[in-house]
Parts: sequence; C-alpha cells; structure tokens
Amino acid sequence: MIQKIAFAFPGQGSQSVGMLKNIAPLHPIIQETFQEASDTLGYDLWKLSEQGPIEQLNQTEFTQPALLTASVALWRLWLLENNPLPEMAAGHSLGEYSALVCANALSLSEGVNLVSIRGRLMQAAVPEGKGAMAAILGLDDATVNAICQEESRDNDSVAAANYNAVGQVVISGNTLAVLRAMEKAKAQGAKRTIQLPVSVPSHCELMQPAAILLKETLNSISFKLPTFPVIHNVDVKVHFTIEEIKQALIDQVFKPVRWVETIQYMAQHGVTHIRECGPGSVLSSLSKRINMTLQYQSLSNREVLCP
Repeated sequence: MIQKIAFAFPGQGSQSVGMLKNIAPLHPIIQETFQEASDTLGYDLWKLSEQGPIEQLNQTEFTQPALLTASVALWRLWLLENNPLPEMAAGHSLGEYSALVCANALSLSEGVNLVSIRGRLMQAAVPEGKGAMAAILGLDDATVNAICQEESRDNDSVAAANYNAVGQVVISGNTLAVLRAMEKAKAQGAKRTIQLPVSVPSHCELMQPAAILLKETLNSISFKLPTFPVIHNVDVKVHFTIEEIKQALIDQVFKPVRWVETIQYMAQHGVTHIRECGPGSVLSSLSKRINMTLQYQSLSNREVLCP
C-alpha cells in the first residue's frame, strides 16, 4: 500500500519546559532554528523553552513563538533526513501558522514575529481572569452548543471553541459563563469538565478586537502561496489566494477550530499516515479518536524522524 502522508502541527497546550531536550543534542539544526527565532524576537527562546520558567512559557505571547519554532525545527530535521514532503498539512489553531511557515508561505522570522504579535493582541483583548476555557468530555457537539447558548448573556457569553474529537469539545468565553456551562454540562451527563490552564479565551467572540488589529499586521506581510496544501481551521478548506489565506487567519482568532472535520478531510482525500510535527503527541491522541484507520506518529520520537 502506498503511503500518503499528511502533517499535523500542534497548538497551545503541547508546550513543556525541556520539550526538545532529547533530540537537540544529536541534531544542531534544532538549536540553530531556535537561534534564528531568538535573533528576530530579541530574547533567548531556546533558554525559555528548555529552562523555563513554565509560568512565562505558558503566557500566550511566549507560548506561540516557542511552539512554532519547535515545530519548524522538527520539520527542518525531517527534510535533512531526506524524508518525503507531505501531501497536505493542517495545524490546530496556532499550528496553522507553523504549517504555513513549513509550506514556505512565510519565513520563520516572519512567522515568529507574527505569532508573537498575535499572542500579545489576544492577551490584551480580555483582562486577566475575565476569560476562561474548559474541556467538556462525553457530550455530543449539539448538546454542548445548546448549553453554551443557554448560559450566554448579553455581556457574559460562552461558545464552542475547539471541536477536538468525538465527545470532546472545548468551550471559551467569559469566566462566569464558562463556569455555568461546566455545571450544566455535568448535570446533563458529561463524563468530565476540565477548566484549562490558559491565559486567554481563544476562538470566541471576545477575541474580535484582537482579530481586527491582527488584520493590520497580516496586511503588512508579503505572503507567498504554500508549496503544499494547508487546510484551514475555520472552514476546513484549502485556499488558493493570499487574500483568502489572510482572511482565514483573521477569522480563526474568534471562530472555532474544526479539528474533527479536518481529520475527516484528510481521510477523504486519501491520507493514510499523519505525522505530528511538534513536541509531544497531543494531536495524535485526539485524532485517533476521530479516525482509527489512519496511522499516527509524532516527530518528537527520534525513530520516526530518523528511521
């Protein structure tokens, strides 16, 4: 059977202090990539990623460039080992930017600068403590959507933010509305509700101010068309103009990540193997719950990178 490989790039939640420490000593390209990003950002991104403190690494303006750089470093190592290009790629939220850098739509320098700005804009859109996100496990999408609608008020809203897997939806919004929705989800039979340790409520209407300002930054960058197809979170489509790609990135800030449909899209287009290009295997674990016929492996496993 001929392998048809797609790449999946993780988003926030996959970061950890020391996330590439097992691979970096054997492959100089890892630290070289981090040095390139550090030169752009003006601080030592490798030191932050490998030594912490975790409280700083988990702040979205630092998390985003750290994860993008880690993914690009693994991508470059994949290419150095003469591995094949993917048939297509997608990224979960922030990971979409990693996919675009690896598909040559942006340089690494442009990418880390862009997501650093994106992180700051998202952080500034909602005062700390006023927004929250939570994972709802064991309820179908329609039930979660109905709960969010019931628990939203004029100035206190909550909505589905990530359709991560069958029976796993992440909600996002004002803190009180998220807490109310968690309680109602439990009452309606959710197996678990877990408030997430995030600093911003991503992919909901509260992020519209960030999206408006991000548009200005995106319009200042000269994108190129990707060299392989990139599936966008917001509409589960591959776009073929620069204007459409930029609009998808703007809309993505305040609209939900449709990851279930993304994996289904890959399977429907003949993909047989998915390589998770980033630290850890969070996306692989989620995606197995969507389609168990596909083969999943993480590039943070050295044996996958260097067979």
